[in-house]
Amino acid sequence: MATNNDSENETTTTPTKQTKTPLSKKKVPRRKHFTRLTYWFSLVIALLVGLIVGVLIVTVQVRKNLAANAETRQIDQVYQLIQKNYYTKVSKKKLANGAISGMLKSLNDPFSEYLATEETSNLNESISGSFEGIGAQVQKDNAGIKIVSPIKNAPAAKAGLKANDIILAIDGQSTAQMTVNDAVSKIRGKKGSSVQLKIKRGATTFTVKVKRGKVDQATVTGTLSPTDKQVGVIQVTTFAENTVSGMKKTIKALRKQGAKSFVLDLRGNGGGLMNTALSLSSMFLQDKKVIMRVVDRDQNETVYRAGKKYDDGFKVTEPVTVMVDSGSASASEIFTAALQQSAGDKVVGTQSFGKGTVQTVIPLSETSEMKFTTAKWLTPNKTWINKVGITPDTVVDYPTIAKLTLISNDATLKNGDVSDQVKLLQENLQALGYAVDNTKGIFDDSTTAAVKQLQTKAGLTANGEFNEDTYTALYVQVAAFLQAHDEMMRTAVKTSQEAQANTQA
Repeated sequence: MATNNDSENETTTTPTKQTKTPLSKKKVPRRKHFTRLTYWFSLVIALLVGLIVGVLIVTVQVRKNLAANAETRQIDQVYQLIQKNYYTKVSKKKLANGAISGMLKSLNDPFSEYLATEETSNLNESISGSFEGIGAQVQKDNAGIKIVSPIKNAPAAKAGLKANDIILAIDGQSTAQMTVNDAVSKIRGKKGSSVQLKIKRGATTFTVKVKRGKVDQATVTGTLSPTDKQVGVIQVTTFAENTVSGMKKTIKALRKQGAKSFVLDLRGNGGGLMNTALSLSSMFLQDKKVIMRVVDRDQNETVYRAGKKYDDGFKVTEPVTVMVDSGSASASEIFTAALQQSAGDKVVGTQSFGKGTVQTVIPLSETSEMKFTTAKWLTPNKTWINKVGITPDTVVDYPTIAKLTLISNDATLKNGDVSDQVKLLQENLQALGYAVDNTKGIFDDSTTAAVKQLQTKAGLTANGEFNEDTYTALYVQVAAFLQAHDEMMRTAVKTSQEAQANTQA
């Protein structure tokens, strides 16, 4: 390029043959000489300026790199100091795990965590839908470990644990400094063994012993409504790997049985896999309808739309009603919002949990993974539900008995006792229809008589003392009562019937 530029300059500055004045002839050589000097001088200056700018850029970049590396050097320095000077030998792996865990903990995000061997196993088991434990989805809370939702018919639910209960201690060990993974590892265990949990519900604390069992989740189950054989009631307990196939199988079976509309029960569904939520949502939406929107840290938005790549062409065109409560979170909220906003389906129940972030699991080694928040998701109409939840179209709450604090099952209550635990027992007995003269916490003769009736009904020795076996019998009856007085379900079935009638009309 320099040669071409020289040639062009000489052509433009050399006089043409028509220039014949002596002045012109005398000045030609000097102009050429001046032009070349100017060119070379300019070139040298340009090179020097370029060199200086380049040095400045490199210097700035070096400084940036030094600043960025200062923190990593500091981490390495602490690592080396501990390795060489700590009063006992420390495993290198333990230090590395601690550093990674500490960085993720500093994010103050309950959904970002480091998963070591046992924790990755727990995660994989949960995704596949089968494990041994108490069956409750949990997350970190300032006071301890919060139950997002107990899985229906799992040990936690049978023991009376509820969404938003705070686990303060596990077998006497405080959860205040525990990670979610530590807590899960301590709660899970061999089928038939027990774990004692100290629970905080509202302003009340109590302890409960839960017998572990195998939580083998058939994540989708369905039956025809007992009040209307044209309404199929489908319960989805979690969004696992087997949920999509389970939904297809259940829908087909209920159609054969005569179902013309569906109620989808997502109460207590703590979520699961985003891909499962996309596939499940797509089944109930027309192609190209928006399922969800994902926004990354740079505010780039990815829109997910219903289509064959998610549902393989399987569609549910019957009227649908969705049920949610405070234990419905994450993937179940993606599904609910998609059907509510993109399909116009009705939602019945109480405000959902409100988890509007997306987590990604990245393998760090053969035995460890890192799960951390990488984006937030928005509903089809661009609402971020985080810490807010989804508002049902029809709000229907649970009966009062469902909101009572659990009675501690580690002590025996008997005639003459006075305590808050006795008061809770009396409130439960009264709600179940047993005659008690007071609910002030005084274990009187009427309370003894009511306990004896409960024991007789359960086939137990009627001694009038509230012990561990009586505790179990009480909550079996509470569960049956709640099922028989499920106003949410009745409302959802009625809503489904109305939607079906409108479709036929």
